[in-house]
This record gives sequence, C-alpha cells and structure tokens, in this order.
Amino acid sequence: MHKQSHQNTHPIFTCRKGRIFYFRRKIPSDLRCHYKRPVFVQSLRTTSRSSAQKAATILSARLDEQWLMLRIKHNQSPASQLLVEAEHKSELPLFSEILERYLDTKGHGKAELFFVHAKRNIGYVISAIGNKSIDLYSKTDAVEFRNWLTNRGLQSSSIQRIFSSVKAILNFAINEFGYGFSNPFTGVYIAPDEEKEKRRPLTADELKRLSAACRRENDDLRHLLAMLLDTGMRLSEAAGLHVGDIHLEHEFPYVEIRPNKARRLKTSNSKRIIPLVGDSLWAAKQVTATQEGYCFPRYARDGYCNGNSASAALGKWMRSYCEAGATVHGIRHAFRDRLRAVEAPVDLVDQLGGWSAKSVGVSYGDGYQLSRAHPYVSSICSQIPVKTLTAVRQKNEERG
Repeated sequence: MHKQSHQNTHPIFTCRKGRIFYFRRKIPSDLRCHYKRPVFVQSLRTTSRSSAQKAATILSARLDEQWLMLRIKHNQSPASQLLVEAEHKSELPLFSEILERYLDTKGHGKAELFFVHAKRNIGYVISAIGNKSIDLYSKTDAVEFRNWLTNRGLQSSSIQRIFSSVKAILNFAINEFGYGFSNPFTGVYIAPDEEKEKRRPLTADELKRLSAACRRENDDLRHLLAMLLDTGMRLSEAAGLHVGDIHLEHEFPYVEIRPNKARRLKTSNSKRIIPLVGDSLWAAKQVTATQEGYCFPRYARDGYCNGNSASAALGKWMRSYCEAGATVHGIRHAFRDRLRAVEAPVDLVDQLGGWSAKSVGVSYGDGYQLSRAHPYVSSICSQIPVKTLTAVRQKNEERG
C-alpha cells in the first residue's frame, strides 16, 4: 500500500469542499443526545493549510472543553466527583449587557451602521471566546480572539478596526462605572497586511467603454458609476448623495459633497463642490428626474449607506469592459491624472478631489471659485488643456 502523499492529506479534523477547508469532527456517542446531528461541521473560511490547522486546533480544544463540561454536568466524566470546580465568580455584567449600556449611552444621534458594527464586533467576541463577565476576559482570550479573526480570513486592517471597537466598548465600561481592571484587548499584536498591489488608474479606453455602457443600460447602478466618471468622487460619497446635493440650475451645474443622515465624510477636507460635466452631468439629470430623496435608495437611506455593496456590484459589472486589475477606485485615480493632463493647477486638483483643506467655492471662499474650476473639469472630457482651448476661442473670436 502506498502512503498517501503530504499534498493529499489535511490537518486533523479538517476536510475540503472545493478549495475551502472545513472543520469536521464526530460527536461522541454519549453526548449525541445534546446535538441535532452526529457530526459537527463548520467552514474555516480559508484556503490556507496552515491557517486551517490553527483554526481546527482551536475549535477542537473548545469542543473538548464543552464536552467535558457536559459530562461533568451529567456526572459522566471519569472521577468527575473528584474534580474541583475552578470557575471564577464575578458580579460584573456580561459583555452582551455592557454592549446594550454602551449603545444606550453612546448611540444617540448615531447612524444605523454605528449599531450594526458594534453588535457585529461584540458578536465576534462572544462567538470566539464566549459571553463572560467583562472582568473574566484574559490576555490569552484576547490573543485567541485575534487568531480566530485571522483564521476567518480577515485582513489585518479589518482586525485592527474590530479590536478598536471592542477596546472602546470595554474602556467605556471601565471608565463609566469605575470597574477596577485593565483592558486585556489593549496591546495585542496584530501583524500588518502584506503590501497590496497599487490600484491603477483606469485608462482612457476603459473610461470610454464604461461611459458608453452606462448610457446604453441607463439604470440606477450605471447612473452611480457615471456620477463618478467625471467628478472623481469616492464611491461612498456618490452612493450617499441626496437630490438636494445636485444643483443643475446654476450657471455651472455642480454637486455638493457634504455629510448627511446616510453617511459621514471620510475627512474634514472631503466637504466640497465639484462641477458637473460629461457623464456625471448626464447621470445627475437622470437621477434628479426619477428620485426625490436619496439619489441611490438601493444603497442609502437615513442612518444607512452601503458603499461596500455598491462597490461589489459595480466591480463585477466593470470586468466586462476593463482589463484585469481595474477597480471602482481606479476611476478616482484616473480623474486626478486627467486633470493633470489638462494642466490644472495642483491645488485645484487637490481641492476637487477632497485632498486639500481648501475647497472649491460657488462664488467666494479660500479655494477656487466654481467659475474658475469648471473649465478645467470640462476640458478633461476632450483632454485639451484649458490654455489651448482659451487660445483657440480667442482666435475664433478675432476671426469672427
């Protein structure tokens, strides 16, 4: 009999479905009355053999602990009568109870996503290391929680955000109620993400193909993408637009980027106005003709803006018209390059993209006036510098 090759074997208690590793372990016969099925199966959400092994080891240990407690409870463990109960007692609230107090106190006036994220993150804690009294969590628990998140395939940046949320909620309890213990989730090492390939700007040909496809399909998802094409907005900024943010009656039509009940802005510099031209002007006209509240109600409403869902839908659709490596955010990079190509001043480029502390004003302010910004944004559609367009216009006027 030939030995099975290393490549064909899996870590203990795991199996594969497609490329994804699953944890699989039989329930002991004496404990099957406590379970609906004789086998415990759970996706490990990873294609990595080493990650699957770590996750399976943690899950297996937790099952062993659970089974031991079941046997002790029913006096089925060998010499269970000799075991000394080592469970620590605490009079402090469970983490789930602290979460409710945190939301009651901190949640006034907050968007729906504030509640969604907080509940999700503490749900992760409870799933990974249990719902304990808050002073019973240890540094070992916090490290196990980090490993659990890692084994689910989350990026380090996502794990950092989850830990920040968990720490904030626990710190709230410590400071608000004067509990005398240190936060075990503080100081847990989280390895940085591997350097990602830089997102490239979309090419002129890709932008042309997207423009034609948007006008041809002419629906809300295509209106959203077209709104990005000649404004360089972030996707979340566009997805959360309200009809009142679009000003078509002005001499130079423009869109106003400002916070609202659906979403905040990424930075204080993000509040700005952008002239509407080309595809973005077309999209704005379509939207204002069909909507009364939020421009894209599929993705935004009071207290809610789902840019991730919009990004997934647009990214999938774009693959038919773009080369490999194209992303929705690449439209924003392309907007910056297109402005540079028509010799727009650097500070104007920064203001239009929300990269500068100054912003474009309708008629006055610290930044460029709308009347001065409009020619540069308009010229990106032809990719002819404003200076050249102005010179041609002057010559035509002299001939006329």
